Amino acid sequence: MTSGPRPPRPGSLQQAFDELRFGPERTLNLRAQSPTAEQAAERAEAWLRERQVARAGDVLVITGRGKGSEGGVSVVREAVLRRLASLRRRNVVAAVVEHTPGSFVVSLAPVRALFEAPKRRGETAPRPRRDPEALAGLAPETRELLRALALRTIEALGAAAAADRVERLVHDEMLRQFAVLGAAVPEGPTREEGLRAAIARALEEYEEYE
Repeated sequence: MTSGPRPPRPGSLQQAFDELRFGPERTLNLRAQSPTAEQAAERAEAWLRERQVARAGDVLVITGRGKGSEGGVSVVREAVLRRLASLRRRNVVAAVVEHTPGSFVVSLAPVRALFEAPKRRGETAPRPRRDPEALAGLAPETRELLRALALRTIEALGAAAAADRVERLVHDEMLRQFAVLGAAVPEGPTREEGLRAAIARALEEYEEYE
């Protein structure tokens, strides 16, 4: 006599719903990678920045609850929480909600928010290079997109400049955007293509929020 299939355990049921909601593209499982606290925070930041420019929306970050950690407190969880707070001030993260004792649902900020000022002193955005040739290695199509975005953000910020300084202002804004978005695009042979996609998404957001 068979008793039939066993009902799923609560943990596995939660995992099934999470996989259905987020899928592998919107889930970062740090628990499976066994990193140190610092490695976990760095990996979380890099992944969240990449997911932000991909406009992933809500994502799931799994840290584990630290059952085997000293004092029962997960050092990975605490390090990631601190980094999430920092990323929120730097306009990468819009909101963080505890999903389970070992995971968080993170709502990512729109790409255009990256060009706004950090929300608190002590947080800095990537600094642009002042080298006038810094953009020379980019394809003309990429530079044109950067220029369009620079003009759009300058307009949104209400910045003004004398006629003889307009081009300098635009160039500086292009450098700033290159630094900010370039930090979020993974390295590899398609990196510039990814940069163009990120610029295009930011331009779309400015149009959507007009």
